[in-house]
Amino acid sequence: METDPPHLRRGWTTGACATGAAKAAFEALATGTFPDPVEIALPRGGTVAFSLAGHRLAPGEAQASIVKDAGDDPDVTHGALVGATVRPGAPGSGVTFRAGPGVGTVTRPGLPIPPGEPAINPVPRAMMAAAIAEVSARTGLPGDVEIEVSIESGEELAKKTLNPRLGIVGGLSVLGTTGIVRPFSCAAWIASIHRGIDVARASGLGHVVGATGATSEAAVRARYALDDAAYLDMGDFAGGLLKYLRAHPVARLTLAGGFAKFTKLAQGALDLHSARSRVDAGFLAGLLAEAGASPDLIDHAAHANTAKEIVDRAVGEGLDLGTPLAFRTRAAVRAILRDAPVAVEVLVVDRDGRVLGETGFDG
Repeated sequence: METDPPHLRRGWTTGACATGAAKAAFEALATGTFPDPVEIALPRGGTVAFSLAGHRLAPGEAQASIVKDAGDDPDVTHGALVGATVRPGAPGSGVTFRAGPGVGTVTRPGLPIPPGEPAINPVPRAMMAAAIAEVSARTGLPGDVEIEVSIESGEELAKKTLNPRLGIVGGLSVLGTTGIVRPFSCAAWIASIHRGIDVARASGLGHVVGATGATSEAAVRARYALDDAAYLDMGDFAGGLLKYLRAHPVARLTLAGGFAKFTKLAQGALDLHSARSRVDAGFLAGLLAEAGASPDLIDHAAHANTAKEIVDRAVGEGLDLGTPLAFRTRAAVRAILRDAPVAVEVLVVDRDGRVLGETGFDG
């Protein structure tokens, strides 16, 4: 189970906020009064109470809104106003959903919600449906309703997310599987990688890219004219990408990253963050020996402050460290992918976007 980093405050998902707003609005339709605060049940047990930031009751509809608190997570929606407008639906229609201002619409297959639907994920939908059923049972008002979810400035905020690559247009997604935002959640990032792979496969893309950062990704973009959905925001989570591709293969994979990151991947690390894996001096010494480095440079590798220091010295001496590292990285990647039908190419990229070494595709 993922735990919160020490001294960091957890927050609440967009889905939890939308549920609170929808519940308050429906209760106002039933009773004429908005509960404030409004309490909702969380999917894995427990409850949370939200204060309302605004509410409005009009003939045939009620609207409530909640300011999202993402805790100490750098979530782009922290502080956003999440609203829900609830209207009575046709008898027997159950709970239906609409995308209001700032909420996107799904346009590509491969996501948990089919194309044409509001980008409101299954768990938030279930949370809202359960909240409506609770109020319906208590008040007697039929639970056949339409819920329109909105996020203030959501269309602009969505440009800072992966939504455009995933084919979600017009705004943000309403997300959350637990109702809780855990600060700097690794699980959330890895889940976004998995959804990216799902979209690529469902779109029939035969070539995807995993890059450790923007500079590496730009190097691949300069080489290939690929659909935006082919670019997976791998970051440090190589293991999250490769393990999912092992079970959900795509024909061709280009991996692009910096020397230090790919040194750690070649060593077998699955998480490339500096706090969770380190460059091994012995590995570097072996790489230098393979490249024909002088004994002095090989000895220096054991005491260097950074991998970049070694790369700079090697380049200054006319040595090619990028190519042997690229091949060692591909071998490590192949071991993780096992026999998955994925042809792998590795590009080692420096901080200026130059390709220091590459393998071409295997297989």
